[in-house]
Amino acid sequence: MTAFEMNFDGLVGPTHNYAGLSFGNIASQSNATAISNPKEAAKQGLQKMKALADMGYKQGILLPHERPAIGALKALGYQGSDADVLRQVGRENPALLSAISSASCMWTANAGTVSPSADTADGRVHFTAANLNAKFHRSIEHPTTTRMLQAIFHDNRHFAHHPALPAIASFGDEGAANHTRFCAQYDAPGVELFVYGKEAFNEARPAPLKFPARQTLEASQAIARLHGLGDAQCVFAQQRPETIDAGVFHNDVIAVGNGNVLFYHETAFVDPAQVLAELDAKLIGARLIPICVPTAEVSLHDAVRSYLFNSQLLSQTDGSMTLIVPAECHAIDSVAAYLTRLLADPANPIRTVQVFDLKQSMNNGGGPACLRLRVALTAAEYQAIHPGVIMTQDLYQQLNAWVDRHYRDRLVSADLADPLLLLESRTALDQLTRLTGLGNIYPFQL
Repeated sequence: MTAFEMNFDGLVGPTHNYAGLSFGNIASQSNATAISNPKEAAKQGLQKMKALADMGYKQGILLPHERPAIGALKALGYQGSDADVLRQVGRENPALLSAISSASCMWTANAGTVSPSADTADGRVHFTAANLNAKFHRSIEHPTTTRMLQAIFHDNRHFAHHPALPAIASFGDEGAANHTRFCAQYDAPGVELFVYGKEAFNEARPAPLKFPARQTLEASQAIARLHGLGDAQCVFAQQRPETIDAGVFHNDVIAVGNGNVLFYHETAFVDPAQVLAELDAKLIGARLIPICVPTAEVSLHDAVRSYLFNSQLLSQTDGSMTLIVPAECHAIDSVAAYLTRLLADPANPIRTVQVFDLKQSMNNGGGPACLRLRVALTAAEYQAIHPGVIMTQDLYQQLNAWVDRHYRDRLVSADLADPLLLLESRTALDQLTRLTGLGNIYPFQL
């Protein structure tokens, strides 16, 4: 195999806080106003990254964004010094202050959609930053995300970058959280599964009634065109509206795939039989292996509480797979029992389960899969990426020391209006761009 999948995890930012900003994300809303620990959150994420690197997987980092996002406030008419703006918004509109202080960019599965060079018409890896327009606090991410991706994947002989889609509901795009690629080998042509919640221009089609459908079919189709994907390389599948209304705000909360394996809950798709048949027909060089978890064994409620499917499914050298799950999967009896049965099945390609404590992220509504952006790369493409973001023992130690210097271990909503937090965050991020050698990517640096 001359290609592999590399995971780029989001490093949790200094303003990590619980504000309950994500309507439709039950964990996010349930923990609103809780006291957060940014230092612990960052270290939990770093431990997962380092563990996967030690297991032999290629691992990189994506940097936090500048928060509080003063530029977003000034674009809304707030004037004066940065400190004055923070104090005014803190008095007049604490909810807005929470939104522009969110560290949600740590969930890099939403950073964008990636199509590897084996699939695209021009033989380059294509990136489209997600507009995330369903939530204001996330809609302000894509300019920095684009600059960061362009700085890391900077060689235009190998990489192509597209701006975010128009920031309107009809083209709502949540990135790789609703996208999975299947292949026989990472360097072989694959089939890309785009999962959407509704059709924006066809109101006759079913749609959720309680929570918003954040991804549209029209957005997914646009990304496929931008990436130069042919019909034979794409499957478009609708997520069940009732499942979205149960708190499954992204497909990666109800399904995960890798190689030729799809691990999913039986309530994931509107027409699962059609989805499986089309994936299998379009997959070249291998047969699709579907692993369906029935409701009788794991209820949809328990699937959402445990984030069983918001896991990482990773290939091992012997052809088997490892499932990376949050600790909550062992704390919920039905899920723990299911995983025991799964591993006992000799016909099942998932042979091992690795458990990680990601409670700081989980309490805000994001598990292992939310924290990483998957990029399939050839050896030549890997050599062309910016090396300063590749996880090594040295970088791991440097980042832990950096977190110790700059992060607070306690943060409540009132702290967000503190001008010192803004100064601490900017100082930390400026040093981080120097540590990684990534250059000036933040608004305060530009």
